[in-house]
Amino acid sequence: MKKMVALAAFLVTVLAVQAQNDLRFGFQASPTFSWMVANTSRINPSGSNLGLKLGMLGEYYFRENYALSMGLGFAFNHGGTLLHEYGGQYWTRSDLNPSQDTMPNNVKLKYGIQYLEIPVGLKMRTREFGYLRYYIEPAITLGFKTQARGQIEGVGVSTDDEKIDIRKEVNSLNLSWGIGGGIEYSLSDNTSLVGGVAFQTGFTDATDDSGIVFDPDRGNRKEGSKATVNVLVIKIGVMF
Repeated sequence: MKKMVALAAFLVTVLAVQAQNDLRFGFQASPTFSWMVANTSRINPSGSNLGLKLGMLGEYYFRENYALSMGLGFAFNHGGTLLHEYGGQYWTRSDLNPSQDTMPNNVKLKYGIQYLEIPVGLKMRTREFGYLRYYIEPAITLGFKTQARGQIEGVGVSTDDEKIDIRKEVNSLNLSWGIGGGIEYSLSDNTSLVGGVAFQTGFTDATDDSGIVFDPDRGNRKEGSKATVNVLVIKIGVMF
């Protein structure tokens, strides 16, 4: 992890030296709403998380209104709640007591995941209208899990007041793609406020699937579903 952060910092420094006039830096503190979806009708979304993206932004303009955008930051409390129609042995590699990992039907498992994120995108913006520019930005985001906590809601296993360490139940790498758009408001020749909305959807499985499902039709079987994280971002930032 430290090597990746150092490499990202080195690449930003090289770009800054080689293209000072075409490179912009900035910061964001963007509220997020995230939820999870699974590829089976027996596991359904049952709640969203309020989170935050906090980090550094960079834009390299290879033409006046076209830029390669990159970033480095943290995504806090991404995830959501999944309702499992069938009971089973879930989160067997967490710090739950052995008696707690056998769960009833309709149990709700809430994921709260923190990622170190590296987004890469293409920013396309309009010419300036007064103090405003409009932009659209498709992007791919590479996320590395740094922490994961969970909560359980169900008959006899509720942990509403306790956050469980579920780092081993969440995959280390999360890849997602998405698109956003918004406005830039110029405060001066070199400083702009940025505001917009973006949608980000995962295409890799966020969960480790190490549990057992008590399936009344097929018997006990490995929990092999795919669950992905979707995120709505209210982008708030400043560029220099």
